[in-house]
Amino acid sequence: MKHYPEVIAIVGPTASGKTALSVQLAKAIGGEIINGDSMQVYKGLDIGTAKITAEEMDGIPHHLFDVKEPTESFSVAEYQTEVRNWIQAIRDRGKIPIIVGGTGLYIQSVLFDFRFTEQAADIEVRGRLERELEERGADHLYEKLVAIDPKSAEKIHPNNHRRLVRALEIIEVTGRTKDDHEDGAGHAPLYDYLIVGLQLERDVLYERIHQRVDRMMENGLLEEAQTLWDEGIRSVQSVQAIGYRELHQFIEGGLSLDETVDLIKKNTRNYAKRQMTYFRNKLEIAWLDAATGTKKSLKGILTILKDFEKIRRIE
Repeated sequence: MKHYPEVIAIVGPTASGKTALSVQLAKAIGGEIINGDSMQVYKGLDIGTAKITAEEMDGIPHHLFDVKEPTESFSVAEYQTEVRNWIQAIRDRGKIPIIVGGTGLYIQSVLFDFRFTEQAADIEVRGRLERELEERGADHLYEKLVAIDPKSAEKIHPNNHRRLVRALEIIEVTGRTKDDHEDGAGHAPLYDYLIVGLQLERDVLYERIHQRVDRMMENGLLEEAQTLWDEGIRSVQSVQAIGYRELHQFIEGGLSLDETVDLIKKNTRNYAKRQMTYFRNKLEIAWLDAATGTKKSLKGILTILKDFEKIRRIE
């Protein structure tokens, strides 16, 4: 039996070739792919997010794509829960979960012991505290918070009713203060994992980004953004994605089309820089040179996995 990691992640900046590599890896090791991009969860945002097509999937199961309407919000805590459920389901089928994407925080939140206070929620508790606020006043709740969580009380003004209620709700639901709830989170791995990263020389990456943006425009990105605009989907989380945000500025008449395309390219370059900074500072990654192509990158991952097997057998 193969001693593969419980979870494999393929990360890297936009336009580095993650999608093609992930499909080939899934074929080679019996994997299923989970979306690791915060914007590809949205329906109708296909061209601008470089969402994988049915043809590109090539028969490999893909999960967590097109699960949200563009009017809905989507949080990292929600992503964490969904992906951990998919990891379990895929492993129960005897397959290897492969998370693929460029949103570093999302992937990190799944693999490590990240805790989010928004998960410590109870509608009934919150409702009772809100009634207590209305009946007995903010001073009463604030005195209660001072008694059980003075650190939070120092940071919350008594007139900030929402934060006051939320701090007390967290304590009642979890039995811990907000600081205790989050203290030490995000460091302990929850899975036996491997993260592989694709990297490129800056000039090569930027040229790929420029070509990709030009290709997106040729394939109808403006029309996709216009459709969202016409449907009244504006100033919500989904259309803050690069490409849609700038094109909505163009539709409003704030920029020329050439200026808009140049701005999309610039913002995508800056995003790629932020992605690489996050990956290098926050995660332990086995880096591969994406310029060598998909076949060589796949060979590199399979070599890493063989070494992984040897180590696990020795252990």
